[in-house]
Amino acid sequence: MLGINSAFSSFSVDDLTKAKAFYQDLLGVQTDESPAPMSVLTLNIPGGQKVIIYPKPNHQPATFTVLNFQVEDVDKAVDSLIDKGITFEQYTGDIQTDAKGIMRGNGPTIAWFKDPAGNILSVIGPYV
Repeated sequence: MLGINSAFSSFSVDDLTKAKAFYQDLLGVQTDESPAPMSVLTLNIPGGQKVIIYPKPNHQPATFTVLNFQVEDVDKAVDSLIDKGITFEQYTGDIQTDAKGIMRGNGPTIAWFKDPAGNILSVIGPYV
């Protein structure tokens, strides 16, 4: 047994300054940044969760969702983010999104968008 005390998620970006502006200023997530040489950005998620974002010179965006922001009202969150210039992904096929980019009726209501480094994020409604 590992004797795990806690766990956290992390992912890379190609530009930590752009990431901080996006997550802190645009999305409103409280952040902390550690000093160089091992600079990382910590997202302080309500409820005490933390997500680490680290710079990687040869960053390749993930082809899957790396971070889900759970919200009470997906439509309201999507409208707010659209007002801030966020573009939502459009999917067809098994994952069908509507004109706003929201998937409904196939599991939890969810809408996907990307950060400046191309990582896929989502706003997702209550699912439990």
